[in-house]
Amino acid sequence: MTADRRKDARQRFLLGGIVVRAGMSGADRAFLLGGLLELAHVAPGSTEYLRLRGIGMEAFDAPALDGRSRLVVEGVE
Repeated sequence: MTADRRKDARQRFLLGGIVVRAGMSGADRAFLLGGLLELAHVAPGSTEYLRLRGIGMEAFDAPALDGRSRLVVEGVE
């Protein structure tokens, strides 16, 4: 396996882990892609970007989910 393919495989693995960490491994793929496409329109540095990033940072600090429950961060589901 070339270094580029290994790097690409690792990136996919890490991104898949984020989906599992959010408890969304059983979610419909089209739903997930639609959500990500919407997120792509959030401008870096905007209030919404910073709000969502803060939720994500808290989620990384929280215990990992088992994939059956959803993450709840300070009243946000």
